[in-house]
Amino acid sequence: LLVVIFSDPMTDVLDEMGDRFGCSAFYTAFLLAPVASNASELITSYSYAKKKTTRSISISLQALQGAACMNNTFCLAIFMALIYFKGLVWTFTAETIGILASQLVVALYSFKETQRVFDAYVVFLTYPA
Repeated sequence: LLVVIFSDPMTDVLDEMGDRFGCSAFYTAFLLAPVASNASELITSYSYAKKKTTRSISISLQALQGAACMNNTFCLAIFMALIYFKGLVWTFTAETIGILASQLVVALYSFKETQRVFDAYVVFLTYPA
């Protein structure tokens, strides 16, 4: 119910931010919408990581990686369902391979018991520029 109430105003805000920054609203939404929709996970992971132990930081990073993989998988499934059920022309091979490759890298790093700063950089580099 909350998603239905806030989705239209959020879309308007992201569109306006894109106009003010002088870039496409798509790129603004691509960067800010996931942060807004996962704010609770970000805050929880941040507070957990503030303990500054190897274990708490590793758990925090693994939780964020898991959330990112779940969101990407869910969005990719919706995207593929739209293409299939609406009979749209498939022109997204490169984008799909990019999403799947980044998910694979993040998933492989999530299996590590201890996360290091280098691991965070590698995961960060899978985010599109």
